[in-house]
Amino acid sequence: MCTRPLQRGVTLIELMIGIAIGLMTIVVAMGAMMVSRGVSGTITDASQLQQQASYVFRVMGQQIRQSGSMRLNLAANKAATDPVEVDDVVAFSPNTEIYSAFPDIPPTIPSVAGKDAPSAGEYKLSLAYQNYQEQSFPSGTNISFFRDCLGDQPSATIIQSQFVLDNGELRCAGSDNVPQSLIRNVADFQVRYLVQSRAAAISGLPTIQYVDAANVPPIAAGGSPDWSSVFGVEVCLVLYGDEPIDMPAGSTYIGCDGTAVNMSSTGALAAARKNRLHMTFRSVYQLRSQGLAG
Repeated sequence: MCTRPLQRGVTLIELMIGIAIGLMTIVVAMGAMMVSRGVSGTITDASQLQQQASYVFRVMGQQIRQSGSMRLNLAANKAATDPVEVDDVVAFSPNTEIYSAFPDIPPTIPSVAGKDAPSAGEYKLSLAYQNYQEQSFPSGTNISFFRDCLGDQPSATIIQSQFVLDNGELRCAGSDNVPQSLIRNVADFQVRYLVQSRAAAISGLPTIQYVDAANVPPIAAGGSPDWSSVFGVEVCLVLYGDEPIDMPAGSTYIGCDGTAVNMSSTGALAAARKNRLHMTFRSVYQLRSQGLAG
């Protein structure tokens, strides 16, 4: 006689307990994954914003530092009667219009200029310097090593770079005056100028102060701004990320004007920027040409 082996299954209660434990494990795992994804997205946003700021400051810094520069004539025996030519200029000039010595370059162009609230076709910051050639080695040919803000090498005598904020993009127009985007997700772009009073410099007590474009000291009372009094440029940018963040109500960042801005309120920010990471970047550059005052 053969005996049938005993067989046992799970009860309904055991099955339900197993399913519940499995579901709880999945919920915990999904929650951990979502938190990890949010943290990873925030870190990626912060890294991307820092990279964008580093790139645009490198581009702008190169143009600002070069602004106003002109070719040095290092010949020790240069005759005083030699004609003034574009490629034969004697120096860095603090004059308001550094190219006024060139009658064949109309119109004269200031080395640095700006608009606090530029309208269509205008720019927040405009820069210019001489495009001259130098001898290259080992070929010995004369070439220009200068580039505008877009990396182009224009054939024009003067290289210009002009910057403006347009529809959330920081754009630059090179010597061809065709603006192109440098970086996106720009919430604010502000420029201040470091000016030095010539009278104070002559008196032996030079003073430097920050002003906006409207308060650059005039050449004469009621006249046009004396851009030659500008010795440096401060650039401030506010960039924002792409990743929505579950941030506490009332979270703020400090803008270019030093005030706190609520990142979690559509009353303070556009809907596309609400609950996004915002970072403020600031850098100061000295103009290469402005070494003399008074």
